[in-house]
Amino acid sequence: MIVVPHARKPETTPLIMAVDLSEPGAPLIRVGGDLAFTTAAPLRREVDRQLAEHPAVLVLDFAGLEFIDSTGLSVIVHAWRDGQQCGTTVRLSSTPRFLDTILDMTGITGLLARPLPDGAELGRPGEQRPAASI
Repeated sequence: MIVVPHARKPETTPLIMAVDLSEPGAPLIRVGGDLAFTTAAPLRREVDRQLAEHPAVLVLDFAGLEFIDSTGLSVIVHAWRDGQQCGTTVRLSSTPRFLDTILDMTGITGLLARPLPDGAELGRPGEQRPAASI
């Protein structure tokens, strides 16, 4: 008899998301649960809404993240790419160890560390932006 351990099924936990706008110019999106194909759309919409305001920094807090798939990773890359175009630094915070490993293995960690391009919008005249960080 072969015993197969009970594996956790992806996407069994819904996406939990909360937006904190208390820090001017640095909205914070807290993400929890599963960030996967069937749950990623609301986060992508919220990222787009926040980036439309051209904040200096957009923080994605993953303290409550339980699972991520390639669609979830694509939301992070989308945020970085669109942030680069509008002059917003995208910063990840409270990343669980499994997410750090995936970001390193896929090269996304290095991508997020790239500085903003010289031609990126700065939002306000004379404003300096810090390099992207994790």
